[in-house]
Amino acid sequence: MPKDRKQAGAKPAARGQSQAHAAAATSQSLSSQQRQQQEAQQPPAWPIFKPTLPVSDLSLDTIVPGKVVVLHNFFPRSLCRDYVAFLKTLPLVTTPARPKKGEAVRQNDRFQVNDPDFAARLWLQTGLKEALTGRPGDDYDDDDDDTADGRLGLCSTISKPPSVAVRTTWTLLLYLTGTAGGDDQCSGGETVFYPNDRVSRKEEIAVAPQTGLLLLHKHGNDCMLCR
Repeated sequence: MPKDRKQAGAKPAARGQSQAHAAAATSQSLSSQQRQQQEAQQPPAWPIFKPTLPVSDLSLDTIVPGKVVVLHNFFPRSLCRDYVAFLKTLPLVTTPARPKKGEAVRQNDRFQVNDPDFAARLWLQTGLKEALTGRPGDDYDDDDDDTADGRLGLCSTISKPPSVAVRTTWTLLLYLTGTAGGDDQCSGGETVFYPNDRVSRKEEIAVAPQTGLLLLHKHGNDCMLCR
């Protein structure tokens, strides 16, 4: 027989006490969330780019002219595995169920951090700058170049100090796993674009994840509907 939950001599907690306990629990929960957010804002010790990435092997392929391009094998499989293992050690946060106005629908767990140093490494130490601008890394100084240049009309804002206001125009996605088989095979995860700002299966342009694939697509005023 189940025991009666009422105990002799026990008195129900006063309403004020219950509210105080609830407030304390909420405060502890918020403090925990704030601590996690503060910890997440600190850039982690990212794995180094090893082995040295082969700049000459990078080939720019156009999916939608002026709006969507990809670089195959941007990260070698070994480096992708290192980053997958490293990301598993970071605190992940589930994305909101409803995106903000103007944002694409995303349902995943993610780690988010503002890390200019890592962005600079990705731009300067991987051959990305040479592949997208068509110029060697040391041939010119971005700070002295006020015009959009290169194969995609890109100029870097990586070297700009934080006090300088800039407007980003491209989104970069780097796939660490793919759907083409192998030990890290996954399913789904395609990035789908709709050129006419309407969801239509007949018009959709899907880019499937491939291990080491880098995808660049324009956002802002020239952004296509995507999900």
